[in-house]
Amino acid sequence: MKLSRPVSWFLLAFGVWSWVIWITFVKNLVKDSSGLAFDDGEPTAYFWVHLLLAVVSFVLGTVVGAIGLRGLRALSRTSRTS
Repeated sequence: MKLSRPVSWFLLAFGVWSWVIWITFVKNLVKDSSGLAFDDGEPTAYFWVHLLLAVVSFVLGTVVGAIGLRGLRALSRTSRTS
């Protein structure tokens, strides 16, 4: 299956966007002082659930971004050989 150039760029951009958003979120989660993420210095269920969401989003963002990158590379190879 071939991906079009716009779809490949969208997937790559989505992967990068996912990393930027979730890295920012994890930094804010670790620095949380509202009592949601930490209770007397101990991580709460809120912390663990949101950390799990971030990890899953990192994995999915990486996979989606890699698919977009592979699509762009394949298009680049076919345009050079044509």
